Formats: sequence, structure tokens, C-alpha cells
Amino acid sequence: MKKILIVDDEPDLRTVAKMRLEVEGYQIIVGSNGQECLDLAQKEMPDLIILDIMMPVMDGYTALKHLKADQSLSEIPVIMFSIKEKMKMEGLFITDMVECYIEKPFEAEELVSKVKSVLGE
Repeated sequence: MKKILIVDDEPDLRTVAKMRLEVEGYQIIVGSNGQECLDLAQKEMPDLIILDIMMPVMDGYTALKHLKADQSLSEIPVIMFSIKEKMKMEGLFITDMVECYIEKPFEAEELVSKVKSVLGE
């Protein structure tokens, strides 16, 4: 069973994403900020991380930089959650560090499709 770490500060979004991906047979771990992302990634070694950008404590950009700088975590693929207006600007800075973006608010089927694609399923 593949393990996915979902990190977003919006509880409703985490719940919807978690429930939808569990139906597909994934083990889901959740966090609410960038520091939790790093801590949980180190502890759980997920197969995929879905990461929001705007979060308290540590934002997604900073968490992503730390993930990619850590040799033990750098190969874990990352999907970024993003608001449509920010996607183009964000892409200029981190396109080479993420597999793809999912626009918020997201469609459940798009989430599943992108997760399966990134995981090669």
C-alpha cells in the first residue's frame, strides 16, 4: 500500500483529500504546516507528498526546499496545491522541484488522476 503525506492548513481540504485517496487504497498521513511536513516525511518516508504553499509556521516553499536538500527525502515526488492566480508565478520558481500542481479548490477526480500518474499507476 502506497503512503501519501497530505500537508495543508485547511482541515476541510485535508479531510476531503484523505477520504478520497483512502477509497483508492492509499495510506494517508496528514499535516497542517511545513514543519509538520518535514517531521512526518522523515518519520514516515511517504511515497508521495501533496503540499500546500500558504501555511503557518513554515510555508510550502520553505518545506519544499528543505525536502529537496535532504538526501533521504529528495527523491520523494511532490505535488503542490495552489490557487489558480498564483500558479504561473509559483511555477517560475519551483517547476523543476515538483511533479505537478493541483489547483485549489480541486476536483476529487483530478486529485486521484494526478496521484496515480505521479506514482506510475
